[in-house]
Amino acid sequence: ICAYSEYEGATVLKVLDGQHTAIAAASNPHVGEIPVMIVEAEDTIAQAKAFIGQNTQKLGITSLQLHQAAVAAGDEDALTLELTCKAANVRLLRAPNSHAGDGSRQTIAVKQIEGLIARRGRIFAREVLEIIANAERGLITATHVKAVEFLLIDPEFAGHVSADDITSAIIDLLYTAEEDAKRFADTHRMPHWKALANVWFRKCKKRRGVLRAA
Repeated sequence: ICAYSEYEGATVLKVLDGQHTAIAAASNPHVGEIPVMIVEAEDTIAQAKAFIGQNTQKLGITSLQLHQAAVAAGDEDALTLELTCKAANVRLLRAPNSHAGDGSRQTIAVKQIEGLIARRGRIFAREVLEIIANAERGLITATHVKAVEFLLIDPEFAGHVSADDITSAIIDLLYTAEEDAKRFADTHRMPHWKALANVWFRKCKKRRGVLRAA
């Protein structure tokens, strides 16, 4: 699926969908012609929208790719997500495994953050991201986002811990929290993100106990 475009003064066909198939066909000396369907998309924004329309229901297209196309198309929700991450000093990666260093302040959790903004608003989503990012503990995952949201809104936890408490707990436990959460999830038969929230909350309680004793 292609659209007409301009490249170095020449009119070309830009492939919107089927890039890998087109490359394979063009590389095969036995393929003389490649059948295409041409859609009307005169500029970059229109082409980005066409890409989204063709690929929204395809499993091979990632959420990151669709998000980037939505940003190029000027989609309000996509731009809001970008601004929320930027406000929290979190970089939204363009591809999986493209993080720098240990991945701190970086994420690919597009769908989870998008859903969080829809449910709770930009300010709340920014707070969740900042809590995790300030711990500088590696790539921010969908599991981390769900766990922190749960700690801030669930009646059992909300009001009993602050943003700083959660960040400190994440720092103190570092990567052992994931192992503890796995065991907790298996024992109590609950989702991993909810188990992780419980593990972090327990650490928050211990820290507060030590502070009171001091």
